[in-house]
Amino acid sequence: MKTRKPEWLRAKLPSSPAYKATHKIVEDNQLHTVCKSAQCPNMGECWSRGTATVMILGNICTRSCRFCAVQTGRPTELDLGEPARVAESIAKMDLKHAVVTSVARDDLKDGGASVWAATIRAIHHRVPECAVEVLTADFRGQQEYLDVVLDACPDIFNHNLETVERLQRPIRKTARYDRSLWVLEHAKSRGFITKSGIMLGIGETDEEIEQVLKDMAAVGVDILTIGQYLQPTQEHQPVDRWVTPEEFQRWKDYALEVGFGVCESGPLVRSSYHADEQSMKFDVRARRMEMLVAQKEA
Repeated sequence: MKTRKPEWLRAKLPSSPAYKATHKIVEDNQLHTVCKSAQCPNMGECWSRGTATVMILGNICTRSCRFCAVQTGRPTELDLGEPARVAESIAKMDLKHAVVTSVARDDLKDGGASVWAATIRAIHHRVPECAVEVLTADFRGQQEYLDVVLDACPDIFNHNLETVERLQRPIRKTARYDRSLWVLEHAKSRGFITKSGIMLGIGETDEEIEQVLKDMAAVGVDILTIGQYLQPTQEHQPVDRWVTPEEFQRWKDYALEVGFGVCESGPLVRSSYHADEQSMKFDVRARRMEMLVAQKEA
């Protein structure tokens, strides 16, 4: 699809002092962000609000998803000093809600779970009042490594399905629909607030959207994000259609109807877009304290 982007997909250009301050913190602490690596259209708005989604474990992904702009290849780094730098950066940004994601690291035995856990704990220690939302890969369905991340007590656990079941293989070559649902179900079974997201405009049908929303609701996903797919380069999956704001509103209404507690749905919505506002419905820090106490008593 090569038609011009509709008016509702025009993102704001960055210009504020807060944007420049956030950029400086990211650069000074040698951090990767999904905002830049994945070409997020909301970077100007979010950085102007003093928030950024930190991407750990490097900026080279071992998977080659057809929708994603993050570089694919063989990673060359495992930076064990990264957790402390991430925590320090979040402190400097004075965040009350931090979102951390990562590339997939299938080259590592634990998929990077140990670095994930160290990062979560470092943030909790350095900025205890800050809620930590994590957006992880599937750890190839290995529960012991997923549990390493969960044992560090993130406040919100996010794992995206990205698209409907039929399109999983062509869009997410290494991932599996059933495995992603299991990851979310397992996190929910351990008492975590769970979150997931999908893209529209990638070739799905209405019936398929209904089914993926029902499947996520069935495993207890609390928070859902729905956004427009944008093609990063000509080598990536083409855009099938531009979804209107009215249709996004319809899917939000449907999501709330089938059981999601919160749904953010719109053309420019991404996983971490207004994540702080999405989580306000849940007393995440109180839940964390309960989990930490339960861990000590176990």
